[in-house]
Amino acid sequence: MPLIVKDFSWDENESTLFLTVPLKGVKANKVDIFSSEEYIKVSYPPYIFECLLKSPVDDAQSSANVGNGTVVFKLKKKEPEIWGQLQSDDAGNKEVMRKKREESQAQEHSRQQEAGKAKAEKKREDDRYAINQMMKLEDSEKQRIENIKQSERKAATDALERWKDEQKAQAEAHKQHLLEQQREENERKKIEERKKVVAGKKTSIFETGKGAPTRQSGRIEVSHTPRVFPTPVRESQAPMEEEWLRKQAEARKTVELADADLSEEEKNPLWLRDKGNEFFKAGDYQAAVNAYTHAIRLRNQMPGLYSNRAACHLKLRNLIKCIEDCSKAMDLLHPPVPQNAASRCKALVRRGTAFCQLEMYIEGLQDYGAALKLDRDNKGLQADAEKIREIIQGTVDR
Repeated sequence: MPLIVKDFSWDENESTLFLTVPLKGVKANKVDIFSSEEYIKVSYPPYIFECLLKSPVDDAQSSANVGNGTVVFKLKKKEPEIWGQLQSDDAGNKEVMRKKREESQAQEHSRQQEAGKAKAEKKREDDRYAINQMMKLEDSEKQRIENIKQSERKAATDALERWKDEQKAQAEAHKQHLLEQQREENERKKIEERKKVVAGKKTSIFETGKGAPTRQSGRIEVSHTPRVFPTPVRESQAPMEEEWLRKQAEARKTVELADADLSEEEKNPLWLRDKGNEFFKAGDYQAAVNAYTHAIRLRNQMPGLYSNRAACHLKLRNLIKCIEDCSKAMDLLHPPVPQNAASRCKALVRRGTAFCQLEMYIEGLQDYGAALKLDRDNKGLQADAEKIREIIQGTVDR
């Protein structure tokens, strides 16, 4: 049975009440303290102290300190006044004390539940705030990345437009140069014709008094060279095919490099092309680019060198350089004849792929469409072109 502590002491002023309960040598961590507005309980077995206060106190602003063998309560009165006595007149009534004890415990339990709910709500608010902050940071990062992509895309587009303008200017200059050459050639022919006319007048039969020379009979031998292209004459593009053969012949002319450090093999563009192909198969794309570039210095009219180098640039994601090399290859693959259709198809697909990786899907689809005209039964090209159309359609829908 617990022993009731009676040797406590207390003091008061109008606003505060001080209550000291002795612990009698019990360790502080063994003490169980319960306090409410009207009820105080200190339990340290086998001793127990209970107090039913005369008037309510502010439990939130009150405190209890354990030390030096005592528990000291500092209780803030709700109403400033001098009590004159510590306990209520009903403190001796066990039934009233029991009810007050139960009410106080119920109030404390309710208060703890409310505190727990408030703490949980505060935690939820903190979690929501943290999530909102994280979402804002993620949105900011996404926007920053999108701005970088837009900037890179714009830079690539501007560079491509500049390159197109340069190509147009070069083509126009080349056209003007050809026209100038044609005019000079026509002028030269006119001068030659005039010279022949003047020379004919000096030896005219009317000036020499001689009759016109008699025409002698003769026989002309005609030998036909076999056609390089097997297409029937009425269906062929003979002028374009002849021009293509001429360009192929010019492309075989190798530029001589006076460099003593180069071996004979390194001066051979075909050897360099094969070396570049080996590097490409091995996955060493930069070494392949170097080999193709050196071969182009020796023979800059071979479209295959530019197309192969474009494939390397595509692997290295040098997309603008890939587009430039594919366009150069397409220029050298002119005129378009059946004999270079496969090479044109490769160049178009590589350039279209580079456009798509730059997110310039319309330009990429144009190149894929042109490639499909050259290879209509290619299922892979058909599937890729359909994917590009879906991407463009999805962009438009958004």
